[in-house]
Amino acid sequence: MKVAVDMNKCQDHGQCAFAAPDVFRLDDSGRLAYLSDPGDAFRADVEEAADVCPMQAIRIEA
Repeated sequence: MKVAVDMNKCQDHGQCAFAAPDVFRLDDSGRLAYLSDPGDAFRADVEEAADVCPMQAIRIEA
């Protein structure tokens, strides 16, 4: 599984970090940081993060 975030859409709300804290986080400056290849074990959490993203900036690729 690959995760892609459109950083032009992302406004660093952080909802993804609450839904999938092992994959998404806000760095020290409040900007989104994430694992682009977290592995299938985190699929359910990443799908939840994509669903709750208010900007719909998260894509999951096979």
